Amino acid sequence: MTSGSTTVETQSQQGSPAPARARPPWLPVWSKPAAMRAVRATVVVPGLFALGYEVIGDLQVATFAAFGGFATLVLASFGGGWRDKLRAHAGLALTGSALLVIGTAVNSSVLLASLITIPVAFAVLFAGIGGPNAASGGTAALLAYVLPAASPGEMSMVPARLEGWWLASIAGTIAVLVFSPRSPGFALRDGAARSARALADLLDAALRGDTDPKYREAAIDAKHELMGAFTATPYRPTGLATADQALDSLVGLLEWCTFVITDSLREFRDLSRVADVERQLLADTSELLRTIGALMDGQPANVELERLERSLAASVDYLRGLRTDGDGYHDALHLSFHARTTAVAAHTAAADALIAVDRAEPGVVADGRRRWFGQNFQDAAMSERRLAGVAGVVSRHASLRSVWFLNSVRGALALAAAVAVADLTGVQHGFWVVLGTLSVLRTTASSTGATALRALLGTAIGFVLGAALLLAIGTGATALWIALPVAVLVAAYAPGALPFTAGQAAFTVVISLLFNLLAPAGWQIGVLRIEDVALGCAVSILVGAVFWPRGAATLVADDLADALRSSSVYLAHAVDWALGLRHTEPDASDAITAGVRLDDALRGFLAEQGAKRVPKEDLWRLTSGTTRARLTGHSLAGLPSPDVGNDPVRKALSEQAGQIAAWMDYLGSRLGRADRSAVPVLAPPAFRDPLAEGATAADLTCALWVSEHLKHLTPRLTELVEPAAVVARQRHRPWWR
Repeated sequence: MTSGSTTVETQSQQGSPAPARARPPWLPVWSKPAAMRAVRATVVVPGLFALGYEVIGDLQVATFAAFGGFATLVLASFGGGWRDKLRAHAGLALTGSALLVIGTAVNSSVLLASLITIPVAFAVLFAGIGGPNAASGGTAALLAYVLPAASPGEMSMVPARLEGWWLASIAGTIAVLVFSPRSPGFALRDGAARSARALADLLDAALRGDTDPKYREAAIDAKHELMGAFTATPYRPTGLATADQALDSLVGLLEWCTFVITDSLREFRDLSRVADVERQLLADTSELLRTIGALMDGQPANVELERLERSLAASVDYLRGLRTDGDGYHDALHLSFHARTTAVAAHTAAADALIAVDRAEPGVVADGRRRWFGQNFQDAAMSERRLAGVAGVVSRHASLRSVWFLNSVRGALALAAAVAVADLTGVQHGFWVVLGTLSVLRTTASSTGATALRALLGTAIGFVLGAALLLAIGTGATALWIALPVAVLVAAYAPGALPFTAGQAAFTVVISLLFNLLAPAGWQIGVLRIEDVALGCAVSILVGAVFWPRGAATLVADDLADALRSSSVYLAHAVDWALGLRHTEPDASDAITAGVRLDDALRGFLAEQGAKRVPKEDLWRLTSGTTRARLTGHSLAGLPSPDVGNDPVRKALSEQAGQIAAWMDYLGSRLGRADRSAVPVLAPPAFRDPLAEGATAADLTCALWVSEHLKHLTPRLTELVEPAAVVARQRHRPWWR
């Protein structure tokens, strides 16, 4: 798979990941990253608040320092090396500063604040397409906007507010750089290294005649670990930088290599007696996979792409030298197909590995960008390449088929409505209305409602706990200062480690302590927070019911349909290219775009809370089917296009590719909005072997390679029918059922 969707092979092909043991939702989960986050916040947030309130003596500095500390240390969780984290925190500080000024400037007018919130919130949320750091920093950046936008204030307060925000940004950045867990990006590199080495071990064992199943099991387990790390987040764990895009593509290619190699060894378990030329090709492939492992581990490695290219050329020459009507030619061709497919996948993966560790030549980088984006950046300057890459990513998601676009529109409208409600109702702390909306808005109306109930329950529990605490310790400054770090510790640890209700309760206690330090009011602070959060939850539920109530489930079906169509069209064009019937190289950009959108929609769907009516195994099968068609096309597009005529063999193969494309398009149409008919029991087009029919053609070897690709793909089309029927039935259910 190239830069596109993540897939997991069907259970019958690769086995399924070990099922996760069920855990009661109320049971806490120990999390080392959460513990580190809690310790950082406990040290920094109360210290900043004390500095602003007790030392500097400015209420605005204290307030924005405290909330800025939460934004920097709790809401944002940046990954990568220390340079990546430093850039991300600097970006958050600058973005938050601009949003803080805008929020302060518009809060005097309800209409202006509501209207400005729409583009501001959309831009911040949509910027999450830039990678995990941009996505993680979105809520933190919005906090810098909604706090002044929904609170009384004047432009004269901006310097003090910026002072508090920058105190939090600087202190938070230092705390993160000094005391921070290892980034998920390193887990991807480690997983890629293990997967590449396991595949090399599997090939080496087959070449020496060792058929012990432990090698295959190790390769599949390593692949599952890699894909588990890659799919564990609701957004891609890689960014827009060239190295990040290469790592993204490498993960998919290693998954594809696992499928190709294990599938090939199912037919050729013992490779110790194969022809010397094919043996050399497979040995060089194994060596290159082992080199990928070394690169991902940061070890010195000599990458010899040219060596594998020479072995590929030698394999082609060897096959063309055999008599097409001789004994064993068909078997030799079949083995050559598997060896070549494996080698091409490993070669592409090695190129991506070189780019990921910044060791690739400019030509390799340009080829990589063309694979990832479907565009040619060969002659563009570096700045133009970066701009074109960013523009390409934005254009992919500027569509109603993108989960990022729809979620950004939905979130922007909800926050704008919350700002309007907070101002029009005249609540004392309108900021909490907006924050309540932001915290409970989910991709579906049903999950938003469920989260809203948990938010209200958590707030009520926090009110009871906070009231009891205040009654016990009083509102004296000394007691409140002692209790504040403990409350911050629990509130900062909660996200991702404790149930959502517990996090809301802990945060409510923190707010009660903070506001009682600023202006002692006792337990009444908790009552006001319950009222404000209830208003925010009501706004979220209303917006969720009106805009896109089915959430990512609907989009998954639409994006599956697009991916089925675009990948099949690319496959048909690649077949004609490899047969010499098409003289322009096939363009994979539509198929890549559809794959990226599908990946994001599927991540969003799987991240939604609640039971899934569509089994994820069915979604993986369909996604795998679209990816398999696209990667088969990618393999064919890598073949030289022969200068031959349209003989009967080529015509028959082209027609078969067209039938496959039409079949996949028909299957995709059943997942659309308009067609509510049931998915029929479709039979894929039957494959006709040109050799079996005694056909001949000029440059028959090339035609027969195309035949092998189609023969390998066609039987697996039947695996898509039943999952498509399941998705279609769910797609056409009313959202409230």
